[in-house]
Amino acid sequence: MAHIKSAREICRTHTQLSEEDIAEIEKIESNLQLIADLNQANIFIDCPTQELKHAIIVAEAVPSNGNSLYDRPVTGEFAYEAFEPAVFFTLRTGKQMILNRALTQEGKMVKQSVVPVNGKDGRVIGTLIMEKDITEQVEEEDKMKALSKATATLSDIMIRMTQNDPIVPEIIEESLFYIDENDDIVYVNPSAMNLIYEIYGSKCNVGEPITEYLPFIEELLSLPETLLMREIQIKSRFFQLKKISLNHNNNKASGTFIILQDLTELKEKERQLIVKSVAIREIHHRVKNNLQTVASLLRLQMRNGVPEASKPHFQKSLNRILSIAAVYELILSGSSADDVNVLNLVEKIAHMIVYSEPQKDISVQINYEKSNLQLSSHKAVSIALIISELIQNCVKHAFKGNSQGKIIVDFKKNNDRIEMKVIDNGIGYSKDTGASFGLDIVKMMVEYDLEGEFYIQRMYPGTVATVIFQSKENHHAEQADYSSGG
Repeated sequence: MAHIKSAREICRTHTQLSEEDIAEIEKIESNLQLIADLNQANIFIDCPTQELKHAIIVAEAVPSNGNSLYDRPVTGEFAYEAFEPAVFFTLRTGKQMILNRALTQEGKMVKQSVVPVNGKDGRVIGTLIMEKDITEQVEEEDKMKALSKATATLSDIMIRMTQNDPIVPEIIEESLFYIDENDDIVYVNPSAMNLIYEIYGSKCNVGEPITEYLPFIEELLSLPETLLMREIQIKSRFFQLKKISLNHNNNKASGTFIILQDLTELKEKERQLIVKSVAIREIHHRVKNNLQTVASLLRLQMRNGVPEASKPHFQKSLNRILSIAAVYELILSGSSADDVNVLNLVEKIAHMIVYSEPQKDISVQINYEKSNLQLSSHKAVSIALIISELIQNCVKHAFKGNSQGKIIVDFKKNNDRIEMKVIDNGIGYSKDTGASFGLDIVKMMVEYDLEGEFYIQRMYPGTVATVIFQSKENHHAEQADYSSGG
């Protein structure tokens, strides 16, 4: 972890402040944590740099509960006027900027207060800044603005409907009811009329209470919320119900919209997906059991005696079967019906090959670069076999004449491009060793199953085998992380 410099060190290096000024800054710094805890906010001290064009954060404090606005400490970083106009206004004028809204470089909306820090002679030598996260508050305000705009639009539609000009409501698929302050029906669109007739076999009449047709709605109408959404069941059908209350001070329109969207078909599809998911998991379970049964038969055959020359071939076949079984075991142990964590898969396979099978006259260590990569089961099966072959190849050929060896498995993902490397520090790959059936399997699976590329190269010392392929499962590139404070 990098050393965070003190306020004194930063001021001496980057500012024109005198020792007397720095002492004033340190007095305020000693109380920063208390201020941060009392206000539950991030607190900073910014001072002007030597050339007076920028400012630098010389001290900071975050609330003791750890709810910081920033992912990492920002002490020692520069602050620029384009991002911190309030700070520079206070530095130049000595005036406070209280409860000003600002956007951090990490994209968070904050309520920012800036007050000047004065030296003994009254000069502004820095600023004390308090920032509170108000992202959720702003989102709520935006929602209320959007709701207010939607309400005004709906009111306009209602006025047009009373003038026999229904516009949109006549053609929308949702069932729309408009009721007055007494809960009597003022308007129903054709979809709503058809719904009432289909469910109850009666016609929906304007002027009657909506509870005559939808008795379950009485409780919802008594609730004060302007906007309510519920999922309900009417007989054998499922609906999403929305209640939108209209209350305008100008009395242009008031009352309530009731909108019913039929979810029955969607619910049935969800049920079918659940049934299929259960069936798929059962298939995975049977495949895993069958593979383990085959592996047990191979082990039994090996224990009962096979020619010494055949044992390596039996062991390779056993490892290939167990590598595929590991894919299904991870699917069944995970929350996803078809996704596999690649790091967990590689660890299981490598442990099986390197540690479960005692190596003659050699100690092999294997390390993994941490990865959260998830792959679908069909790609994971290919990766399992590829990893198995490459690690077996290392164990068998890489460390001849050595008493110990090291293998590294590394995965990197950039957008849809995945690069996997198996690296050893052995004697090094040589094309003169002749054809390898294991490497032929790897090349075939990479090119035909993964539609990728395979390379194997000699290093000094050792060998690196590289597999590159495309994955369409995640299209989101990592976003650049910009940090700023104060």
